[in-house]
Amino acid sequence: MAHTKSALKRLRTSKQANLRNRARVSELKTIEKKLRAAVAAGEKEAAAELSKKFCSRLDKAAKVGTIHANRVANKKSQADKLLNSIA
Repeated sequence: MAHTKSALKRLRTSKQANLRNRARVSELKTIEKKLRAAVAAGEKEAAAELSKKFCSRLDKAAKVGTIHANRVANKKSQADKLLNSIA
């Protein structure tokens, strides 16, 4: 357990950040699953909308530091490939 005031505050703030980051990552996973399901079902319009939302949320997560920028680039590329696979 921490002893100093600053260490105690750091514990509190890091717990809050951890919860926020977990929520963001969970939301991203959910959107990605919905996107993959829409592509599998052949719903082009729904998939396009989900892809747009997914890329936006990825950019936000990278901006705040939840996810590394390179991982975001890879995920966006995967989403584009999925979207282009619908014929």
